[in-house]
Amino acid sequence: TSKDGSQKYLFRLEDDKHIESVLIPERDHYTLCVSSQVGCAQDCRFCLTAAGGFERNLTAGEIIAQVRDVINHCDDAERLTNIVFMGMGEPLANYKNLVSAIKVITDSDAGLGFSNRKVTVSTAGLIPKLSALGYDTKVNLAISLNAADNQTRNKLMPVNRKYPLELLLEACRNYPLASGRRITFEYILIKAINDSQADAHRLAKVLRPIKAKINLIPFNTHEGSEYECPDEAVINRFQKILIDQNYTVIIRHSKGRDISAAC
Repeated sequence: TSKDGSQKYLFRLEDDKHIESVLIPERDHYTLCVSSQVGCAQDCRFCLTAAGGFERNLTAGEIIAQVRDVINHCDDAERLTNIVFMGMGEPLANYKNLVSAIKVITDSDAGLGFSNRKVTVSTAGLIPKLSALGYDTKVNLAISLNAADNQTRNKLMPVNRKYPLELLLEACRNYPLASGRRITFEYILIKAINDSQADAHRLAKVLRPIKAKINLIPFNTHEGSEYECPDEAVINRFQKILIDQNYTVIIRHSKGRDISAAC
């Protein structure tokens, strides 16, 4: 348990591999961050999970069990209302099991009864499965963007070399959004890499044709990383530029840093 109240769960799977989930306290509810794979193959340069490499996909049952077991362990389970697929792994790389798990998690009769509006799937940008997610489920979509130009995104996220920014943004423009929904774009702010005023203006421009909201995540500095978190003044300035261009922008400070549970 973190000093901020976040709780990290370690699950041992039947083949003795391990995954983690994190229960995050919000102002009026809990959010559970679940894993979709053992490790991850995307190799994003800022991600600690990527350093361990990829081992295998989780079964639908192993995904569902994370939610079930935390519900059974949590003292105040009725406050657990939100599920985010932002833990270990790339959810869309385990598409069949992801969708099967979501159907059970959101089934109000025989399943766990979570609202589709309270479940979010985050992807680094695996375009072939992106549009399918909007047709096969009604959950929220989040894009781990982290740069508004190909040169920077190529450096941070190797997936961009296969599915460059132009194709990703086109897929987002064509995504079958449910009425009243927007796509969340996650942007990890990294000092002297993607945090300039020019970066903010570029981000505002490329997202203009999309129904978008933006989560700014100050980089969570960890041992062995070459990157650093920007100064608070830089973060606030970046946010203001986007707000001034009529975007909804939230700064998401990572929780659970002291127990290695943060984004």
